[in-house]
Amino acid sequence: MDTEPNQFTYRYFENRDCEFYPCHKGMDELNCLFCFCPFYTYEKCPGNPSYIEKDGGSRIKNCTGCTFPHAKDNYDKIMQLLKEMNK
Repeated sequence: MDTEPNQFTYRYFENRDCEFYPCHKGMDELNCLFCFCPFYTYEKCPGNPSYIEKDGGSRIKNCTGCTFPHAKDNYDKIMQLLKEMNK
């Protein structure tokens, strides 16, 4: 669904004043609504995370290469996945 950002502000906003903006390079439009990804704690997520292995066998999820939650048209997908994951 292609929407105008000012028409559906509950689905999209861009904070160009953020000290970390843009957190992902190469995106013309960056949705900051899901700045803190709701899928971070899930092993299986719709994005493309990598994992950093630490001494002692622990793993840290690295989402720096993932733009899924920041894509303007992914709001509906995110909401649907969250409903399904939390049943």
